Amino acid sequence: MVAGSTTTPSSADAPPAKPPRWSVGRVLLLVITGFCLYFFAPSIAEVFEASERIGEVHPVAVPIILFCQFLSFGCIWILQRIALRTNGWFPVVTTELAGNAFNRITPGGGATGAALQARMLVDAGFKPTKAATALAAESLLITAAVLTLPIFALPAIIAGTNVPGSLADAAWIGIVVFAVMIGVFVVLLARTRPLLVIGRAIQWIVNRVRFRKPPMTGLPDRLLVERNELRRTLGSRWAEAVGAAVGRWAFEYLVLLVTLYGIGASPDIWLVLLAFVAASLLGMIPFTPGGLGFVEAGLAGTLALSGITTAEALLATLVFRLVSFWIPMPVGLVAAWVYRRRYPRTRPSTA
Repeated sequence: MVAGSTTTPSSADAPPAKPPRWSVGRVLLLVITGFCLYFFAPSIAEVFEASERIGEVHPVAVPIILFCQFLSFGCIWILQRIALRTNGWFPVVTTELAGNAFNRITPGGGATGAALQARMLVDAGFKPTKAATALAAESLLITAAVLTLPIFALPAIIAGTNVPGSLADAAWIGIVVFAVMIGVFVVLLARTRPLLVIGRAIQWIVNRVRFRKPPMTGLPDRLLVERNELRRTLGSRWAEAVGAAVGRWAFEYLVLLVTLYGIGASPDIWLVLLAFVAASLLGMIPFTPGGLGFVEAGLAGTLALSGITTAEALLATLVFRLVSFWIPMPVGLVAAWVYRRRYPRTRPSTA
């Protein structure tokens, strides 16, 4: 090399360009988030005003509510352990709680929390591809489970099913519904023909109602490929994973149900189930953290249609959101701190 000359690093040696901290998409999302929070601020405030009546919740119902929410989280941990094919609890529980808390304070739907959890799992020794695939499989199963719930609730509402007279009656109905859901998912994952029939039916309906050409083709085969990929990810414990995915929603539904009976309300069980599904889907809207505002307005409004008073609907919404949304945030922060004590963030060597 000639003295005094300078060398220019090749493109292969140059460090990868970092994505811009601020982009048009991020700024637009923050603007939409601010608008949504401003629009739903009265609904959020109305729900929190019900805190003056929090003492009306029966003392016996409180530990049951908390235990049901714990079991709901437990189902997620079981499902993630299956997808990650690990026997360890600590990295799964702490990273899921931390990711869940991060999802509660940032807009963008579950993607932000999943991204954080994936990075934390890599720090714990999991391969990036394995972590990403496992979390994608978990999200797919859980989302499919909640989307299936209205299929069981709507026919009963239309048929005018009688309102159950006690919490025990309502719980038995819920057990039957969620057990049937597990059976349906098991059949779809175990057998090929039912999945292909459903795929052909959906494709036929879409092609009859859509006006754009060309028509949809190949949906049954694509569903089969996705199903097989999901089974490969879950391994031999796929049936247990299905039960955990359905249980995640079943126990959180019990949180809402026990809350309603704990405040002395007598709702229509099927309309409550529909209200729960609506709230769960609204919580996935990425414009506000954890669907804040959307869930409060939607859940309180739909519960008021289930045969209870507006005051009872607001109080039930407050308790449900405290347990499922607000309390997990500080728990997740503690979990993140405990996790980093065992798995410190590693910095790349500059040598």
